[in-house]
Amino acid sequence: MLKSIMPLSAIISLRFFGLFIVLPVISVYAMQLHGATTTLVGIVVGGYALTQMIFQIPFGIMSDKLGRKGTIIVGLILFGLGSILCAISNDILSLLLGRFMQGAGAIGAVVTAMISDLVKEEQRPKAMAMMGGSIAMAFAVSMILGPTLGAYLGVEFLFVLVSIIAFASIYVLIKMVPN
Repeated sequence: MLKSIMPLSAIISLRFFGLFIVLPVISVYAMQLHGATTTLVGIVVGGYALTQMIFQIPFGIMSDKLGRKGTIIVGLILFGLGSILCAISNDILSLLLGRFMQGAGAIGAVVTAMISDLVKEEQRPKAMAMMGGSIAMAFAVSMILGPTLGAYLGVEFLFVLVSIIAFASIYVLIKMVPN
């Protein structure tokens, strides 16, 4: 069980790490961009959650029809490209588009379904707890690292780091997760 669950837990927790790491600093950063208003900054902060919510069901349907791994890869590519767009944004609207793209890579339900596919029914509660614990750890670490790295290396660096993590997660998925 551990061999198949740990890579998937790492992928989902790293994706959430990427979303959480910018949370403590994104509002201050976004207010400095051209065209920023408090309303647009608020949408930048929570906009990924909106598109994530919208895309969960279509990604679930896609994963049932086309397969889990392919759907996760598409989601990670969207997330990585959205992160790159955020990193190079000069204005609030391009940052907003990047955040929407990050959220469009909605793979949470697909990863959960894949974990369910890979483990026996009696092992699922343990597997889900492991995944949940890894997400909680990602949140805690990102809340510490986000402001620290953002202050020293810039918020743009955080987005570049997130895109690298997203594309590295694709490698982990292909090499370490069974079909």
